[in-house]
Amino acid sequence: MKMPRQYSLVKFNYDNLPVEYHDGYPFKKNKRYVFLGEIPNMKGHCIVSDGKGTLYTGYHNENFVELTNTNLDDYLPA
Repeated sequence: MKMPRQYSLVKFNYDNLPVEYHDGYPFKKNKRYVFLGEIPNMKGHCIVSDGKGTLYTGYHNENFVELTNTNLDDYLPA
């Protein structure tokens, strides 16, 4: 899966996670987040922000999908 571009708006993709894990993540299905990039010394893991100042670190890059202009309005600011 392609890693989102730095500073792009993303959604958290629950599709490839077992249902029993869903409650363990702080991300909402209808919200968008800002992808700040991969952690250089923690390959495959990233930092995202909810736009209100909360940073989420150490989550897998592949769990985030960059939003496009056509689906951007489907996801509310976090």
